[in-house]
Amino acid sequence: MIDDDADVRESIKWLLESTNYRVEDYESGETFIAQFNESVPSVILCDLRMPGMSGADVQDHLMRRRIDAPFIFITGHGDVPQAVQAFKKGAMDFIQKPFQQPQLQKLVDRAMRTAKELFARRQTLAANRALIEKLTPREQQVLERIVNGRLNKQIADDLGISIKTVEAHRASIMDKTASGTVADLMRVVVKSELYPKISSTLAEAVAALPSRLAETGLPHDGGAR
Repeated sequence: MIDDDADVRESIKWLLESTNYRVEDYESGETFIAQFNESVPSVILCDLRMPGMSGADVQDHLMRRRIDAPFIFITGHGDVPQAVQAFKKGAMDFIQKPFQQPQLQKLVDRAMRTAKELFARRQTLAANRALIEKLTPREQQVLERIVNGRLNKQIADDLGISIKTVEAHRASIMDKTASGTVADLMRVVVKSELYPKISSTLAEAVAALPSRLAETGLPHDGGAR
């Protein structure tokens, strides 16, 4: 929570901590930016008008850092136009002073659910990208062709290498991505969001199949000979 008014910070902190939220409060945007921990799911409550960095400045800074924590502005009566502008830039909501306890509680509860969903998505994205980033450039070329349904022989022709070399790359890809089946590999690919040009329909269809059936979803070693 960011507000230059100590009484407001104390009041909101007491309210939210009484409902089992952990609250960290900051007297300025500058202090918040210097200390904010983005490694936990967070909801940001921020006063729109403050000395130094305004709430809009804080929002702009987080956008540049690609921090997607739900952002709620606390506004006075005359700040509504600015709050609407901030809303258009991605703020989740704004609440006008003076506000009632149930109103704030409901808003924060909804924002925290969103924060947890976003945080889980970021973790999934990072974990699957880390797996793919283990691959060598050549293995990534092979992987791109695998997920586009190319047979081993076709991949070998594309890259000017032997079929046995393609098979070795495939085995290494499966090992580095901790994939026991083609379906496992497709899940890693889809969740990494690193291959926007692949057939998403094909990828998602194979990823949704039970592992024992998914082996026929994409061409595998046996069909490439």
